[in-house]
Amino acid sequence: MVEQDTIKLLRECDAGVQMGITSIEDVLDKVDSRELERILTDCKEKHEDLDREIQGALDRFGDDGKAPNPMAQGMSWIKTNMMLAMNESDHTVADLMTDGCNMGVKSLGKYLNQYEAADETSKDITKRLIHLEAQLASDIRPFL
Repeated sequence: MVEQDTIKLLRECDAGVQMGITSIEDVLDKVDSRELERILTDCKEKHEDLDREIQGALDRFGDDGKAPNPMAQGMSWIKTNMMLAMNESDHTVADLMTDGCNMGVKSLGKYLNQYEAADETSKDITKRLIHLEAQLASDIRPFL
């Protein structure tokens, strides 16, 4: 049970961290503020560091991980492009990223509770990813 929950939790982290990286990449070239660009770039780098750690943990279990849900990814891409087409601004970028962060925190919190038998290492990774998402939402509030 521990191994099953651990793998399932790591897979959800894998999908979540990939979604976060892609979302940041989708908006970075639309940002005007150097400060917002720095915040997003720093966060993307932290996501990539966590992604490497998640991949290493999954490799130890012989698991390939999990790609983000294609429907969720597609809906995110459409929403991002539609909102930016109507109003390409730092405010819009911050608004989109805040929504994404909030969804990530909510989903990861649910999975942390759902896979309660997961090992402490995978729970720690999940908590750090939740913290990273919550911190980004907080850091970009001045741009809302």
